[in-house]
Amino acid sequence: MTASLTPLPGSSRSGLVNLMSELESRLGGDPVSPGLHEQLATSVPPAPGYVLVVFDGLGSRQLAGPGASQLAESNVGDLTAPFPSTTTVSLATIATGLPPAGHGLIGYQLHLPELEVVANTIKWTTLWGDPFSCDYASFLPETVWERLAAVGVETVTVQPANFNNSPLSQVMYRGARFEGATTVDEWVDACLALAQPERLVVAYLPHVDIAAHMTGQNSEEYRNAVALVATAWEQLRQRLRADIGLIGTADHGHVDIQAENQLHMASSDQAARILFGDSRVMFINGPPPENDLPARYLPFADVADWWGAGPVLAPDRFPDGILVADPGYAILHRFSDKRMIGHHGGVTEAERLIPLLVR
Repeated sequence: MTASLTPLPGSSRSGLVNLMSELESRLGGDPVSPGLHEQLATSVPPAPGYVLVVFDGLGSRQLAGPGASQLAESNVGDLTAPFPSTTTVSLATIATGLPPAGHGLIGYQLHLPELEVVANTIKWTTLWGDPFSCDYASFLPETVWERLAAVGVETVTVQPANFNNSPLSQVMYRGARFEGATTVDEWVDACLALAQPERLVVAYLPHVDIAAHMTGQNSEEYRNAVALVATAWEQLRQRLRADIGLIGTADHGHVDIQAENQLHMASSDQAARILFGDSRVMFINGPPPENDLPARYLPFADVADWWGAGPVLAPDRFPDGILVADPGYAILHRFSDKRMIGHHGGVTEAERLIPLLVR
């Protein structure tokens, strides 16, 4: 197997984890990771309260596309998403202020040996859709929201209303108050109404990610989704009270992969192995695959630090090795979602670089 591999950035204090530590420190908390490096930190205005907007699936490279000019004008620099560059891993980093090694949610499809299951960590089901028993509310270690509450700062998360009390919300928002919105206009109004000193509002918009996955970045649906969230950002930028800081970022970027480059592992390579992770970087427990693929197999010892430095919460969740797909390719197993055009989870700049937007 051959592949060119984009190296992961070193410890530059420009990660999503560092942004969360920066905001936690600004609000009087005691973060467990370093804040942003000086150049980026000076771009974040001092404020007694903040609204943090998380645009799912809007990588830095996508700001050059149609409909994103208003967002690009607010971008003061690039941050780096955690590895792997996928929603639940990044949301757990936002929630805890820790890298994935420290919070234990190390992949979208996550092997939980203690429960003898591979979990889809968006839906919190098995890969074939069956529920399983898990104490969602205690899955993550101490959250940013809990540490802020201890110093008198409330966290409110503004989410699509149908996420209320979902397993994913229970995992991510222990210690935060949930505020549901059914339209983007309601979402904007909720952010404006909730913003105040001694409060962190964490507001999530899923639209770009959904469109990128299903129809790709060249589609009208994608352009409309970008325009929609850009308008929401502009509304906040213009109407949010002046003493509250407005910050925007994302969880990961996207790459389009054509159907002919979405390749299935051979049945013989799926046998006697536990496969998890994602289509751009598949995790493998068991021997390396034997059949040739446009990807590179790397043993865990060679990549252990990709999940972040510091104490490791759940070492038995890590794979024996990973299969890093070449640029332009996705590697699928029998439970992979075969409908997707947009993919992420890999180590390219398009997937890992995310914006830092500031009013």
